[in-house]
Amino acid sequence: MSEFILFCHDRQDSLALRLKTRTEHLAYVANADVDILLAGPIFDDDENPAGSLFVIAAADISDVQRFADNDPYALAGLFAAVEIRPYRIITGALAPK
Repeated sequence: MSEFILFCHDRQDSLALRLKTRTEHLAYVANADVDILLAGPIFDDDENPAGSLFVIAAADISDVQRFADNDPYALAGLFAAVEIRPYRIITGALAPK
């Protein structure tokens, strides 16, 4: 397993769409076929949701891409951009012991 950062940037003025699809998104995340180590919204300077950040453990980056592509937020067109980057946890509560 490898770790990856999944960083999803919301389109501008998309709060209503985020709220409309939130329940479906949360159900999707709860039943994910990848190992989500942490996840949550990111905020703009006014503390409005501006995207989502995940740290995911998966066998391959293609698994993370598939998870991202099938997220109800993505399917609804919420995201302006999605980035997936390899990541390595070195220290902190999630670090290997």
